[in-house]
Amino acid sequence: MLKGDVKATHFVLFMSLLNFLFFHTQFYTFVFSDVNYKSFSGFSVIISLIILMLALNFFIFYLIFFLSRRVGKFLLILFFILNSIAVYFINTYHVIIDESMIGNLLNTNYEESSSFFSFKIIFYILLLGVLPSIYIFRVKIIKSTFKQFLITASLTFLFILTLAFANAPHWLWIDKNSKRLGGLAMPWSYSVNTSLFYFHKFKENEKEILLPNASIKDSTKSVMVLVIGESARKENFSLYGYSKNTNPLLSKRNNLYHFDATSSATYTTAGVKSILEYTESNDLYEILPNYLYRNNVDVIWKSTNWGEPPIHINDYKNKDALMQNCKGETCNYDELLLNGLKEQISASKKNKILIVLHTSTSHGPAYSTKYPPQFEVFKPVCNSVDLGNCSQTELINAYDNTIVYTDYILNKLIDNLSQLKLYKSAMIFVSDHGESLGEKNLYMHGLPLSIAPKEQYEIPFIVWVSDSSKLLKPNTLLSQHNVFHSVLNFLNIQSPIYDEKMNIFK
Repeated sequence: MLKGDVKATHFVLFMSLLNFLFFHTQFYTFVFSDVNYKSFSGFSVIISLIILMLALNFFIFYLIFFLSRRVGKFLLILFFILNSIAVYFINTYHVIIDESMIGNLLNTNYEESSSFFSFKIIFYILLLGVLPSIYIFRVKIIKSTFKQFLITASLTFLFILTLAFANAPHWLWIDKNSKRLGGLAMPWSYSVNTSLFYFHKFKENEKEILLPNASIKDSTKSVMVLVIGESARKENFSLYGYSKNTNPLLSKRNNLYHFDATSSATYTTAGVKSILEYTESNDLYEILPNYLYRNNVDVIWKSTNWGEPPIHINDYKNKDALMQNCKGETCNYDELLLNGLKEQISASKKNKILIVLHTSTSHGPAYSTKYPPQFEVFKPVCNSVDLGNCSQTELINAYDNTIVYTDYILNKLIDNLSQLKLYKSAMIFVSDHGESLGEKNLYMHGLPLSIAPKEQYEIPFIVWVSDSSKLLKPNTLLSQHNVFHSVLNFLNIQSPIYDEKMNIFK
């Protein structure tokens, strides 16, 4: 097998076996934890899944190699390299490579992706990716005749069908856990889900659906600042009862309100879309900044993050653009978003202003790099991107420091708005999703909402108003979709799609 010429059937079977052994530890860890392997039924599920995985991979690899040995080698090398990277993230952060996670990866920029680097990932790539790839590249494969291929492929396909129907009693369990099983099966988790992501993205972006025209109902100078938090979970805000004082400044503010809220998803692109759209939808309706800009509101977007839907306004600045007009240490952190903001509001020639600040303050895994040194209030902290190597105390301390820094930024923003005496102003802070910090051995975010723990979807919803006479409803549990209608209400913009029930202001 390791020397000389190798028959295609033997080579493909060997590759299927290596793929199974190298890349499916978490797959079978989940299966063993979810079925009673001591019972005959549970044991048969496990054995069937092992045989089925080997047979399916053999069938697909064999088909590819019969069509082209050169293409087959290229794809296998690519699979082994990508599998090794995927398994690193699965083992290290306990993520699932489903369609939403693919969206996260494809929307990640260099700065974020580089924060995941560790020598451990190099070890994974070399051992599980490069070494098998060297063998795949060098081995000489004897191509099957058409007759051999037809017989082997037909028998394998028939065997797969027989095995699948023999396990019909277990279909319900497989269907129930299909997201997790599919997200852990290599290489099909990322192969299939990447195709699905681009298909749905294409359908979604075929055309933005415009909303009906709106009208501004008064000439009162009003400014609303929407701060989109990143990976901020409600549980670690002392405003919500957390034992550590992570909100020393906001807790002393007048006219400040906080509400329980949940996110619509556990990843940035979907979470930000939900904050900006008027209703829950798989379609791409005109989002809040585009809608208000088209209806004569001055809209400003500043971001140190990414993953938002297409923004159609004139004044959009990402981190690189903002850095050009900023000096000092604070420019390396999210305080950059406040640079020149008060002056920009004062210079506006319009009475109604919406400002969106898209932060990245609590994004992992390098939490300790997200705040200036003076905000390292809680110690010791985790300085590793391999979060499993840190104690949970160190990890939570680093994360809590990002919340302390968030508290400072929001308080400074409120100070700036308070100085604009000619304006009626308000701030809404809402996070795109939450974050896991080692609970149930889970890290960061991105699990499908149906199986995600509460830490990944329970988020803060914090509101400040400059005018104490502007009261808020006794809201209980809010969603991200409350933002759209509340902004329309505060700026006194009349629209056919406005929903009073979704407005948080009296």
